[in-house]
Amino acid sequence: MSRKLTRPRDNRMIAGVCAGLARRFGMSAGMMRLLFVLSVLLPGPQVVIYLALWIIMPSESSPVAEYRH
Repeated sequence: MSRKLTRPRDNRMIAGVCAGLARRFGMSAGMMRLLFVLSVLLPGPQVVIYLALWIIMPSESSPVAEYRH
């Protein structure tokens, strides 16, 4: 289980939010995406939360950027 909550550069579908959450909680990205799609069928602010996480979660830095610093 990763400690940092970031949007990975690989395994992204739209913004990498589900992949980042899956990595953080030790799940597969496909399972997290399925849970999100199923949750959208229920009433609630799921899409707003997804958009907020897209804005709030930092993108994973590239290996080249880490090498330069």
